[in-house]
Amino acid sequence: MKNILYGGMAVLIILTASCSKDKIVQQKGVNPPSDSGATVSAYYTKAMQTDGFIVNNLLTSYGSYRVNTTTNTNGAFEWYNTSQMYADAAIIAHGDASYLPKMDATFKWLDNLWDKTDPHGGYFAAANLDGSGASGIKYVDDNSLSGDIFLAAYDVTTGTDKAAYLAKAEACADWLINSGLWDTNYGGGFWWNTTKPNKPTQSNGVALQLFSRLYKITGDTTYRNWAVSINKWLQSTMLDNTTGLYVWEIDSSGVKHTQIFTYDNAIMIEAFLDYGDAMNDNTYLTKAQNLGNAMIATLYDKNYNVFIFNTADIRVNGAWCGWASQGMIKLYEADNNSNWLTYAKANIDGINVVLRDPVSFGYYNFASLNGAGRYTNLEGVDQAWMERVEVLLSKYK
Repeated sequence: MKNILYGGMAVLIILTASCSKDKIVQQKGVNPPSDSGATVSAYYTKAMQTDGFIVNNLLTSYGSYRVNTTTNTNGAFEWYNTSQMYADAAIIAHGDASYLPKMDATFKWLDNLWDKTDPHGGYFAAANLDGSGASGIKYVDDNSLSGDIFLAAYDVTTGTDKAAYLAKAEACADWLINSGLWDTNYGGGFWWNTTKPNKPTQSNGVALQLFSRLYKITGDTTYRNWAVSINKWLQSTMLDNTTGLYVWEIDSSGVKHTQIFTYDNAIMIEAFLDYGDAMNDNTYLTKAQNLGNAMIATLYDKNYNVFIFNTADIRVNGAWCGWASQGMIKLYEADNNSNWLTYAKANIDGINVVLRDPVSFGYYNFASLNGAGRYTNLEGVDQAWMERVEVLLSKYK
Protein backbone atom coordinates (compact mmCIF):
# COMPACT_ATOMS: atom_id res chain seq x y z
CA MET A 1 0.00 0.00 0.00
CA LYS A 2 3.03 2.29 -0.20
CA ASN A 3 3.03 1.73 -3.96
CA ILE A 4 2.85 5.37 -5.09
CA LEU A 5 5.97 6.39 -3.21
CA TYR A 6 8.10 3.29 -3.25
CA GLY A 7 7.36 1.94 -6.72
CA GLY A 8 6.32 -1.54 -5.70
CA MET A 9 3.45 -1.50 -8.16
CA ALA A 10 4.98 0.56 -10.96
CA VAL A 11 5.00 -2.36 -13.35
CA LEU A 12 1.30 -2.87 -12.82
CA ILE A 13 0.47 0.52 -14.25
CA ILE A 14 1.55 -0.71 -17.70
CA LEU A 15 -1.68 -2.34 -18.85
CA THR A 16 -2.07 -2.80 -22.60
CA ALA A 17 -5.80 -3.30 -23.15
CA SER A 18 -7.72 -0.23 -24.29
CA CYS A 19 -10.74 0.93 -22.34
CA SER A 20 -11.71 3.77 -24.66
CA LYS A 21 -15.32 2.58 -24.81
CA ASP A 22 -15.74 3.02 -21.06
CA LYS A 23 -18.29 5.61 -19.99
CA ILE A 24 -18.15 7.47 -16.69
CA VAL A 25 -21.32 7.04 -14.67
CA GLN A 26 -22.97 10.35 -13.84
CA GLN A 27 -24.60 10.63 -10.43
CA LYS A 28 -24.68 14.16 -9.11
CA GLY A 29 -26.56 15.48 -6.12
CA VAL A 30 -26.29 12.55 -3.74
CA ASN A 31 -28.60 13.09 -0.78
CA PRO A 32 -27.90 12.59 2.92
CA PRO A 33 -29.46 9.51 4.55
CA SER A 34 -33.22 9.61 4.91
CA ASP A 35 -33.10 9.15 8.66
CA SER A 36 -30.76 12.09 9.27
CA GLY A 37 -31.95 14.78 11.64
CA ALA A 38 -32.72 18.39 10.88
CA THR A 39 -29.03 19.30 11.03
CA VAL A 40 -26.62 17.48 8.73
CA SER A 41 -23.01 17.39 9.87
CA ALA A 42 -20.64 19.58 7.85
CA TYR A 43 -18.39 16.53 7.60
CA TYR A 44 -21.16 14.47 6.04
CA THR A 45 -21.77 17.28 3.57
CA LYS A 46 -18.09 17.31 2.63
CA ALA A 47 -18.13 13.53 2.25
CA MET A 48 -21.08 13.76 -0.14
CA GLN A 49 -19.35 16.47 -2.13
CA THR A 50 -16.31 14.24 -2.50
CA ASP A 51 -18.59 11.36 -3.42
CA GLY A 52 -19.86 13.50 -6.27
CA PHE A 53 -16.30 14.02 -7.47
CA ILE A 54 -15.67 10.27 -7.31
CA VAL A 55 -18.82 9.33 -9.19
CA ASN A 56 -18.29 11.91 -11.92
CA ASN A 57 -14.54 11.38 -12.40
CA LEU A 58 -13.51 7.91 -11.24
CA LEU A 59 -16.48 5.51 -11.25
CA THR A 60 -16.93 3.49 -14.46
CA SER A 61 -19.81 1.64 -16.07
CA TYR A 62 -18.12 -1.61 -15.04
CA GLY A 63 -18.43 -0.84 -11.32
CA SER A 64 -14.67 -0.20 -11.08
CA TYR A 65 -12.81 3.00 -10.20
CA ARG A 66 -9.94 4.40 -12.24
CA VAL A 67 -6.61 5.00 -10.48
CA ASN A 68 -6.63 8.78 -10.91
CA THR A 69 -7.81 11.55 -13.20
CA THR A 70 -4.48 12.25 -14.90
CA THR A 71 -1.70 9.70 -15.36
CA ASN A 72 -3.63 6.41 -15.09
CA THR A 73 -7.20 6.80 -16.28
CA ASN A 74 -7.47 3.34 -17.91
CA GLY A 75 -6.23 1.27 -14.98
CA ALA A 76 -7.74 0.18 -11.67
CA PHE A 77 -5.92 -0.86 -8.50
CA GLU A 78 -7.48 -3.53 -6.32
CA TRP A 79 -6.99 -1.74 -3.01
CA TYR A 80 -8.24 1.57 -4.43
CA ASN A 81 -11.48 -0.19 -5.37
CA THR A 82 -11.95 -1.95 -2.06
CA SER A 83 -11.18 1.33 -0.28
CA GLN A 84 -14.11 2.89 -2.14
CA MET A 85 -16.26 -0.01 -0.97
CA TYR A 86 -15.09 0.87 2.56
CA ALA A 87 -16.41 4.41 2.08
CA ASP A 88 -19.69 3.05 0.72
CA ALA A 89 -20.02 0.74 3.74
CA ALA A 90 -19.62 3.73 6.07
CA ILE A 91 -22.40 5.60 4.24
CA ILE A 92 -24.66 2.55 4.41
CA ALA A 93 -23.96 2.22 8.14
CA HIS A 94 -24.82 5.92 8.45
CA GLY A 95 -28.28 5.11 7.13
CA ASP A 96 -28.26 5.40 3.34
CA ALA A 97 -29.05 1.97 1.89
CA SER A 98 -29.03 3.40 -1.65
CA TYR A 99 -25.27 2.80 -1.68
CA LEU A 100 -25.69 -0.97 -1.42
CA PRO A 101 -25.92 -1.57 -5.22
CA LYS A 102 -22.81 0.55 -5.85
CA MET A 103 -20.81 -1.34 -3.23
CA ASP A 104 -22.06 -4.69 -4.51
CA ALA A 105 -21.19 -3.80 -8.12
CA THR A 106 -17.56 -3.15 -7.19
CA PHE A 107 -17.49 -6.37 -5.18
CA LYS A 108 -18.67 -8.25 -8.26
CA TRP A 109 -16.11 -6.48 -10.48
CA LEU A 110 -13.31 -7.58 -8.16
CA ASP A 111 -13.91 -11.20 -9.22
CA ASN A 112 -11.94 -10.28 -12.34
CA LEU A 113 -8.83 -9.85 -10.17
CA TRP A 114 -9.19 -13.15 -8.30
CA ASP A 115 -6.52 -15.65 -9.38
CA LYS A 116 -8.46 -18.52 -10.96
CA THR A 117 -5.28 -20.53 -11.59
CA ASP A 118 -4.42 -20.79 -7.88
CA PRO A 119 -6.56 -23.23 -5.86
CA HIS A 120 -6.40 -20.72 -3.01
CA GLY A 121 -7.05 -17.71 -5.23
CA GLY A 122 -5.88 -14.35 -3.95
CA TYR A 123 -6.34 -10.96 -5.59
CA PHE A 124 -3.98 -9.55 -8.18
CA ALA A 125 -3.14 -5.93 -7.54
CA ALA A 126 -4.30 -4.24 -10.76
CA ALA A 127 -6.30 -4.58 -13.95
CA ASN A 128 -7.86 -2.57 -16.74
CA LEU A 129 -11.14 -0.83 -16.02
CA ASP A 130 -13.17 -3.67 -17.53
CA GLY A 131 -11.33 -6.18 -15.33
CA SER A 132 -9.10 -7.60 -18.06
CA GLY A 133 -5.34 -7.84 -17.74
CA ALA A 134 -5.14 -8.94 -14.10
CA SER A 135 -1.98 -10.93 -13.41
CA GLY A 136 1.40 -10.83 -11.72
CA ILE A 137 2.14 -9.91 -8.12
CA LYS A 138 -0.24 -10.52 -5.22
CA TYR A 139 0.06 -8.46 -2.04
CA VAL A 140 -0.57 -9.50 1.54
CA ASP A 141 -1.75 -6.04 2.54
CA ASP A 142 -4.14 -5.73 -0.43
CA ASN A 143 -5.72 -9.11 0.29
CA SER A 144 -5.85 -8.56 4.04
CA LEU A 145 -7.37 -5.11 3.73
CA SER A 146 -9.89 -6.46 1.23
CA GLY A 147 -10.90 -9.11 3.75
CA ASP A 148 -11.27 -6.44 6.44
CA ILE A 149 -13.41 -4.32 4.11
CA PHE A 150 -15.59 -7.29 3.16
CA LEU A 151 -16.27 -7.73 6.87
CA ALA A 152 -17.32 -4.07 7.03
CA ALA A 153 -19.70 -4.88 4.15
CA TYR A 154 -20.80 -8.00 6.04
CA ASP A 155 -21.78 -5.73 8.94
CA VAL A 156 -24.16 -3.66 6.80
CA THR A 157 -25.76 -6.37 4.63
CA THR A 158 -28.21 -9.22 5.14
CA GLY A 159 -29.08 -12.62 3.73
CA THR A 160 -27.14 -14.01 0.78
CA ASP A 161 -25.15 -10.79 0.37
CA LYS A 162 -23.98 -10.99 3.97
CA ALA A 163 -22.95 -14.62 3.48
CA ALA A 164 -21.08 -13.76 0.28
CA TYR A 165 -19.04 -11.03 1.95
CA LEU A 166 -18.10 -13.33 4.82
CA ALA A 167 -17.18 -16.13 2.40
CA LYS A 168 -14.87 -13.84 0.42
CA ALA A 169 -13.23 -12.51 3.59
CA GLU A 170 -12.55 -16.13 4.54
CA ALA A 171 -11.21 -16.79 1.03
CA CYS A 172 -8.75 -13.89 1.49
CA ALA A 173 -7.65 -15.44 4.78
CA ASP A 174 -7.31 -18.85 3.12
CA TRP A 175 -5.00 -17.35 0.50
CA LEU A 176 -2.88 -15.74 3.23
CA ILE A 177 -2.59 -19.03 5.10
CA ASN A 178 -1.59 -20.97 1.99
CA SER A 179 0.39 -18.30 0.14
CA GLY A 180 3.79 -19.37 1.51
CA LEU A 181 4.43 -15.75 2.47
CA TRP A 182 4.69 -16.46 6.19
CA ASP A 183 7.98 -18.13 7.09
CA THR A 184 10.58 -18.28 9.85
CA ASN A 185 12.88 -15.62 8.37
CA TYR A 186 13.37 -12.90 11.01
CA GLY A 187 11.23 -14.83 13.46
CA GLY A 188 8.07 -14.98 11.37
CA GLY A 189 5.80 -12.41 9.78
CA PHE A 190 4.23 -12.08 6.35
CA TRP A 191 6.21 -10.85 3.38
CA TRP A 192 4.70 -7.83 1.64
CA ASN A 193 4.05 -9.63 -1.65
CA THR A 194 4.85 -12.69 -3.72
CA THR A 195 8.31 -11.36 -4.67
CA LYS A 196 9.23 -11.22 -0.92
CA PRO A 197 11.03 -7.85 -0.79
CA ASN A 198 10.26 -7.04 2.85
CA LYS A 199 8.12 -7.80 5.90
CA PRO A 200 6.21 -4.63 6.83
CA THR A 201 4.18 -3.72 9.89
CA GLN A 202 1.18 -2.68 7.81
CA SER A 203 0.81 -5.98 5.94
CA ASN A 204 0.88 -7.90 9.18
CA GLY A 205 -1.31 -5.39 10.99
CA VAL A 206 -4.19 -5.61 8.51
CA ALA A 207 -3.82 -9.42 8.52
CA LEU A 208 -4.08 -9.36 12.32
CA GLN A 209 -7.33 -7.40 12.01
CA LEU A 210 -8.70 -9.92 9.52
CA PHE A 211 -7.86 -13.05 11.49
CA SER A 212 -9.08 -11.50 14.77
CA ARG A 213 -12.44 -10.51 13.30
CA LEU A 214 -12.91 -13.84 11.54
CA TYR A 215 -12.27 -15.67 14.81
CA LYS A 216 -14.80 -13.41 16.57
CA ILE A 217 -17.43 -14.08 13.88
CA THR A 218 -16.87 -17.79 13.20
CA GLY A 219 -15.21 -19.20 16.31
CA ASP A 220 -12.79 -21.10 14.07
CA THR A 221 -9.60 -21.62 16.09
CA THR A 222 -7.48 -21.63 12.92
CA TYR A 223 -8.10 -17.89 12.74
CA ARG A 224 -7.35 -17.52 16.42
CA ASN A 225 -4.00 -19.28 16.07
CA TRP A 226 -2.97 -17.08 13.15
CA ALA A 227 -3.98 -13.95 15.03
CA VAL A 228 -1.90 -15.02 18.02
CA SER A 229 1.17 -15.72 15.86
CA ILE A 230 0.97 -12.40 13.99
CA ASN A 231 0.43 -10.46 17.19
CA LYS A 232 3.45 -12.07 18.85
CA TRP A 233 5.68 -11.34 15.87
CA LEU A 234 4.63 -7.71 15.63
CA GLN A 235 5.17 -7.05 19.31
CA SER A 236 8.47 -8.89 19.53
CA THR A 237 10.00 -7.69 16.27
CA MET A 238 8.44 -4.43 15.05
CA LEU A 239 7.75 -2.45 18.22
CA ASP A 240 10.11 0.45 18.96
CA ASN A 241 10.25 0.55 22.73
CA THR A 242 11.58 4.11 22.79
CA THR A 243 8.56 5.67 21.09
CA GLY A 244 6.02 2.93 21.81
CA LEU A 245 5.29 2.83 18.05
CA TYR A 246 5.74 0.26 15.29
CA VAL A 247 8.50 0.67 12.71
CA TRP A 248 8.19 0.28 8.97
CA GLU A 249 9.74 -3.02 7.85
CA ILE A 250 12.48 -5.63 7.76
CA ASP A 251 13.86 -5.99 4.23
CA SER A 252 14.95 -9.19 2.51
CA SER A 253 18.56 -8.72 3.61
CA GLY A 254 17.52 -8.52 7.27
CA VAL A 255 17.89 -4.74 7.67
CA LYS A 256 15.24 -3.15 9.86
CA HIS A 257 13.96 0.19 8.55
CA THR A 258 12.94 2.24 11.55
CA GLN A 259 10.92 5.03 9.96
CA ILE A 260 7.57 5.28 11.72
CA PHE A 261 4.46 5.69 9.57
CA THR A 262 1.17 7.15 10.74
CA TYR A 263 -1.00 4.63 8.97
CA ASP A 264 1.04 1.64 10.16
CA ASN A 265 0.28 2.64 13.72
CA ALA A 266 -3.34 3.58 13.03
CA ILE A 267 -3.72 0.06 11.65
CA MET A 268 -2.22 -1.32 14.85
CA ILE A 269 -4.71 0.63 16.99
CA GLU A 270 -7.55 -1.13 15.21
CA ALA A 271 -5.70 -4.45 15.28
CA PHE A 272 -5.39 -4.23 19.07
CA LEU A 273 -9.06 -3.32 19.45
CA ASP A 274 -10.11 -6.22 17.20
CA TYR A 275 -7.71 -8.66 18.86
CA GLY A 276 -8.80 -7.70 22.36
CA ASP A 277 -12.45 -8.04 21.40
CA ALA A 278 -11.92 -11.44 19.79
CA MET A 279 -9.84 -12.77 22.67
CA ASN A 280 -11.97 -11.11 25.36
CA ASP A 281 -8.80 -9.46 26.69
CA ASN A 282 -9.35 -5.94 28.01
CA THR A 283 -5.62 -5.26 28.27
CA TYR A 284 -5.60 -4.64 24.51
CA LEU A 285 -7.79 -1.59 24.95
CA THR A 286 -5.02 -0.16 27.12
CA LYS A 287 -2.45 -1.11 24.47
CA ALA A 288 -4.53 0.66 21.82
CA GLN A 289 -4.88 3.75 24.04
CA ASN A 290 -1.15 3.81 24.70
CA LEU A 291 -0.49 3.53 20.99
CA GLY A 292 -2.87 6.40 20.26
CA ASN A 293 -1.09 8.60 22.78
CA ALA A 294 2.29 7.61 21.32
CA MET A 295 1.06 8.59 17.85
CA ILE A 296 0.05 12.00 19.17
CA ALA A 297 3.44 12.46 20.83
CA THR A 298 5.54 11.49 17.79
CA LEU A 299 3.45 11.74 14.62
CA TYR A 300 1.11 14.67 15.26
CA ASP A 301 2.34 18.09 14.17
CA LYS A 302 1.00 20.65 16.64
CA ASN A 303 1.71 23.61 14.36
CA TYR A 304 -0.43 22.35 11.51
CA ASN A 305 -2.68 20.00 13.51
CA VAL A 306 -2.21 16.99 11.25
CA PHE A 307 -0.62 13.58 11.48
CA ILE A 308 2.49 13.44 9.30
CA PHE A 309 3.15 10.78 6.68
CA ASN A 310 6.16 9.36 8.53
CA THR A 311 9.07 10.42 10.70
CA ALA A 312 11.42 10.70 7.70
CA ASP A 313 8.93 12.38 5.36
CA ILE A 314 7.04 15.29 6.92
CA ARG A 315 4.21 15.63 4.45
CA VAL A 316 0.46 15.11 4.44
CA ASN A 317 -1.66 12.70 2.39
CA GLY A 318 -5.38 11.95 2.42
CA ALA A 319 -5.36 8.17 2.71
CA TRP A 320 -2.26 7.48 4.77
CA CYS A 321 -2.65 10.44 7.14
CA GLY A 322 -6.44 10.27 7.15
CA TRP A 323 -6.14 6.71 8.46
CA ALA A 324 -5.15 8.22 11.81
CA SER A 325 -8.58 9.81 12.13
CA GLN A 326 -10.22 6.42 11.70
CA GLY A 327 -7.99 5.01 14.44
CA MET A 328 -8.85 7.88 16.77
CA ILE A 329 -12.58 7.48 16.10
CA LYS A 330 -12.35 3.75 16.82
CA LEU A 331 -10.63 4.56 20.12
CA TYR A 332 -13.44 6.95 21.03
CA GLU A 333 -16.01 4.28 20.24
CA ALA A 334 -14.14 1.89 22.52
CA ASP A 335 -13.62 4.14 25.58
CA ASN A 336 -15.82 7.26 25.11
CA ASN A 337 -12.85 9.58 25.66
CA SER A 338 -13.71 12.65 23.56
CA ASN A 339 -10.05 13.65 23.36
CA TRP A 340 -9.63 11.12 20.54
CA LEU A 341 -12.32 12.92 18.55
CA THR A 342 -10.47 16.20 19.03
CA TYR A 343 -7.47 14.78 17.19
CA ALA A 344 -9.59 12.97 14.60
CA LYS A 345 -11.36 16.22 13.75
CA ALA A 346 -8.24 18.39 13.76
CA ASN A 347 -6.47 15.97 11.43
CA ILE A 348 -9.35 15.98 8.94
CA ASP A 349 -9.59 19.76 9.14
CA GLY A 350 -5.85 20.09 8.50
CA ILE A 351 -5.96 17.76 5.51
CA ASN A 352 -8.91 19.70 4.12
CA VAL A 353 -6.96 22.95 4.30
CA VAL A 354 -3.94 21.58 2.47
CA LEU A 355 -5.26 18.98 0.03
CA ARG A 356 -8.97 19.57 -0.68
CA ASP A 357 -9.85 21.34 -3.92
CA PRO A 358 -12.62 23.83 -3.00
CA VAL A 359 -14.05 23.70 -6.51
CA SER A 360 -14.08 20.00 -7.45
CA PHE A 361 -14.11 18.70 -3.83
CA GLY A 362 -11.43 16.18 -4.75
CA TYR A 363 -8.23 15.62 -2.76
CA TYR A 364 -4.75 16.13 -4.17
CA ASN A 365 -2.27 13.41 -3.38
CA PHE A 366 0.58 14.92 -1.32
CA ALA A 367 1.81 18.28 -0.06
CA SER A 368 4.08 19.74 2.57
CA LEU A 369 2.31 20.64 5.79
CA ASN A 370 2.05 24.27 4.71
CA GLY A 371 0.68 23.30 1.28
CA ALA A 372 3.94 23.82 -0.62
CA GLY A 373 4.83 21.38 -3.38
CA ARG A 374 1.31 20.06 -3.68
CA TYR A 375 0.96 17.24 -6.19
CA THR A 376 -1.49 17.73 -9.04
CA ASN A 377 -2.77 14.13 -9.22
CA LEU A 378 -6.03 13.19 -7.52
CA GLU A 379 -5.71 9.52 -6.57
CA GLY A 380 -8.83 7.42 -6.12
CA VAL A 381 -7.67 6.00 -2.83
CA ASP A 382 -7.32 9.44 -1.26
CA GLN A 383 -10.88 10.32 -2.26
CA ALA A 384 -12.18 7.06 -0.81
CA TRP A 385 -10.41 7.40 2.52
CA MET A 386 -11.30 11.04 3.05
CA GLU A 387 -14.92 10.31 2.18
CA ARG A 388 -14.94 7.44 4.67
CA VAL A 389 -13.33 9.22 7.62
CA GLU A 390 -15.57 12.26 7.21
CA VAL A 391 -18.64 10.02 7.26
CA LEU A 392 -17.31 8.30 10.39
CA LEU A 393 -16.66 11.64 12.10
CA SER A 394 -20.06 13.03 11.08
CA LYS A 395 -21.74 10.75 13.62
CA TYR A 396 -20.12 12.77 16.40
CA LYS A 397 -19.21 16.23 15.01
